[in-house]
Amino acid sequence: MARYDVTPDELAVLLAGEPAFRTRQVWEGLRRGDAPGDLTVVPRALRERLAAEPALAPALRLDAAVESDEGQTVKWRWALDDGRLVETVLMHYPGRTTVCVSSQAGCAMACAFCATGQAGFERNLTAGEIVEQVVRAGAEARRSGRRLSNVVFMGMGEPLANLDHVWSSVERMHGDLGLSARHLTVSTIGIVPGIRRLAALPLPVNLAVSLHAADDTLRDELVPVNRRYPIPALLEACRAWVDAKGRRLSFEWALIRGVNDRPGDAARLAGLAREVRAHVNLIPLNPTPGYLAEGTPPAGVRAFRDLLVSLGVNATVRRNRGTGIDAACGQLAAAGARRQKTPRRRPDGTD
Repeated sequence: MARYDVTPDELAVLLAGEPAFRTRQVWEGLRRGDAPGDLTVVPRALRERLAAEPALAPALRLDAAVESDEGQTVKWRWALDDGRLVETVLMHYPGRTTVCVSSQAGCAMACAFCATGQAGFERNLTAGEIVEQVVRAGAEARRSGRRLSNVVFMGMGEPLANLDHVWSSVERMHGDLGLSARHLTVSTIGIVPGIRRLAALPLPVNLAVSLHAADDTLRDELVPVNRRYPIPALLEACRAWVDAKGRRLSFEWALIRGVNDRPGDAARLAGLAREVRAHVNLIPLNPTPGYLAEGTPPAGVRAFRDLLVSLGVNATVRRNRGTGIDAACGQLAAAGARRQKTPRRRPDGTD
């Protein structure tokens, strides 16, 4: 158990014997991202006790931080207590600030073009390890004069393969951090039982399905889990989610030059999107060392989008962020794993 695995009720137990308002003070500080030893609103003796409390130790130790887009994109590589590496990306846009969080160390889905999938699966993250990524990003956003508004589970790992911890983190973000459920997006590569479970859960989070191919033959190649959950089964689960939530889902489509960016691909994608009234997010492929194909050039991306629109589909192009800082999912962690066997820390063990 680490700092953000502790609930406010459990914090109250840790503070047994202290006035009730101390729990509120400490929790508010933790929500802001303050370390227990920095909570000057509580007496020094209590700060020292909290700083030494194992249950309030941080789960994430900073291993690397890089910026691009003139500071509008920040990517962190964190070392967990067991030395495994995960990533978080903070992105500022006009009118909103979004954090992309990891839900697993590594990933078992083995998607051909994904650096995380190329590295393999290590373990699930706990709810607290996920929540801490959001808290740290929120603190950084405030230092930039911004407010964190959106969370997307599109970092390392398959969120629906870790749904128990992911959903617990969603409840914590909504109930304890005050983030709107409608600003939380859970992505999946197409885990059909997970989509059905998500449809039955109460909070109205968004669903993003990483589709990338609109026929089973190509999707089997790009997304191996499609062999277990082929497109017809995936669409049926998507329809069940839409019926349960009454909301629009999105299809994510990484455009790969000469692979899934042809007119026929657009026509097949449009047919699937119309079936479930999905919005399509187009993302030019962010290159990874283990996949030699290139992303579709800008003119081809625009042509693909325009064809989708002409076929009656809402489609937008998502701007690639941080290409020069290993921003594709898993790249920075993979680079860290190659360079070192243990995470870098200061001599005193702090970030």
